[in-house]
Amino acid sequence: MRVRRQATTLTAATMVLLATAAGAEFGDPLPRLTPEELARFTAGRDAFEEVEDASVGLGPVFNADSCAACHNVGATGGGSEVVETRFGTTTAGAFDPMTSHGGSLIQKSGIGTAGACTFVGEEVPADATIRAGRRTTPLFGLGLVDAVPDVVFSGIAAFQARRHPQTAGRPNIVTDATTGRQAVGKFGWKSQVPSLLHFSGDAYLNEMGITSPFFPTENCPQGDCASLACDPMPDPEDDGADVEHFHDFMRLLAPPPRPRLGLVELTGSWTFDQIGCGSCHVRTLVSGPSPVTALAFRAFQPFSDFLLHDMGTLGDGIEQGLARGSEMRTAPLWGLRLATTLLHDGRATTIAEAILAHDGQGRAARDRFAALGADRRARLIRFLRSL
Repeated sequence: MRVRRQATTLTAATMVLLATAAGAEFGDPLPRLTPEELARFTAGRDAFEEVEDASVGLGPVFNADSCAACHNVGATGGGSEVVETRFGTTTAGAFDPMTSHGGSLIQKSGIGTAGACTFVGEEVPADATIRAGRRTTPLFGLGLVDAVPDVVFSGIAAFQARRHPQTAGRPNIVTDATTGRQAVGKFGWKSQVPSLLHFSGDAYLNEMGITSPFFPTENCPQGDCASLACDPMPDPEDDGADVEHFHDFMRLLAPPPRPRLGLVELTGSWTFDQIGCGSCHVRTLVSGPSPVTALAFRAFQPFSDFLLHDMGTLGDGIEQGLARGSEMRTAPLWGLRLATTLLHDGRATTIAEAILAHDGQGRAARDRFAALGADRRARLIRFLRSL
């Protein structure tokens, strides 16, 4: 183990969009942190950027040698164009993650020769019938999301079921490895991750191959568990200190700064609600109590309900927790202006292309977008590009 560091008049929601984050930049810490919290943020960012190697536990199979290798667009903690691969098949009518073949996540790199073993990157097995790409998502502002009580997301789902059941979402209920309790998932393309602390340990294991107290068991490379006898580092490879550092950085990372909007963007914002985008891309949430004052009872605008919705052909076929293959979490839209590829697998390169790919519960809003005149469509796109 190691220890290291909707209306034509301006509504209240629209007025929020007029606010400017003067001087704020992507990658900044939350405002109004204490000196001790700022120190934790900085230490967390340093750990997040640190490059690891096999001598400290990297691998034996992995996807990146640092967190920042995948989370870097706009600033440390951003998303990227990195697209990872998940796979599976259907066995007896049910989704099979093919764990015996190293599934469902591919670790594309290996540490090479270690003892009598040579570790190389995994490959999708020939008998996999489901293959999906997962684009790296940004982390800006997720501490605020983490501070929203689970009951809020359940309440949003209940409200949607009453008001517009045809597009209502549902929470993904998963086990939080840090508490052992059931919780509402909020993070990941399937809302399969319930908290940022869980996220930190999960990613350290599955993206970098580094075990910790919450995730103490190595992934078997391509399903070959016997080869772990050659793993050069005993488990857990991190005593939990790095996981806490990552957690501090992500929790204290400010949301995307918002520029001041002009009339064109404001009318596009109104169209966003009018055609139904706001039903799932919920503008404003409010956090609950938190030991970090800067996170407690704060209104913020992620443009997501963080619920699962049946997206029809836009689903990726992978099941995680309660999420079915056709279900995906509503993607938060804040920070959208940094994205160069869109949707879960990066297939779309423009906002219009991404909207037009919506299916299932997103089909009606997609069709209303397609029917917009050129001017209204352009104003809506301008608004989305301002997020």
